[in-house]
Amino acid sequence: MGGSNMCERLKYEQMAYDLGKHYIVGLDEAGRGPMAGPLVVGAVIFPRDYYDERINDSKKLTEKKREELYRIIIENALAYQIEIIDVEDVDRLNVYQASKKGMLDAIEHISIRPDYALTDAMPLGDSIEHQSIIKGDGLSLSIGAASILAKVTRDHIMQDYAKIYPEYGFDKHKGYPTKQHKEALKKYGVTPIHRRSFQPVIEMLNQQLSLFDE
Repeated sequence: MGGSNMCERLKYEQMAYDLGKHYIVGLDEAGRGPMAGPLVVGAVIFPRDYYDERINDSKKLTEKKREELYRIIIENALAYQIEIIDVEDVDRLNVYQASKKGMLDAIEHISIRPDYALTDAMPLGDSIEHQSIIKGDGLSLSIGAASILAKVTRDHIMQDYAKIYPEYGFDKHKGYPTKQHKEALKKYGVTPIHRRSFQPVIEMLNQQLSLFDE
């Protein structure tokens, strides 16, 4: 099973090497959908011949597997970078632009300057030669690894927030707009880590304001 799967998962990396590129960075983000908490971008550059069949789209892995792979990725990567885009920037820029900024910042800050980038459905403009791949986290080893770094980092941040705001259940839903989260928002109001540009939060803020108007 190894050979064909390996070729498939390194297809985009191989195309870049065939263009004469040396350092290919995979980029992905976690946290575009939640109504609370930061957006996190992961960036990974692997050695040319590196392959580990366990590395996949972070959403297809259990939490335990992601934690294990996080360690394996940072031990084996030539370079990696994690960017955290706070709630204020997500609200100011919008989620799409915040993701793009995080990826460009990661390219800027990673310890080896990449000469090619692979992203999960995010065009980066002219700043670096790149390929934007739809569902890239399941198709490219480098993007899959970046998705794991981003997801594990973001989950840890949300677990920390759960200790500060225990009523909201951030450790369970990680800020996504679940039924439990929406009910907590109605009952306890908006916290500093809620995204004020997201509809359920806007509605709650409007309700709070209308109470003051009465």
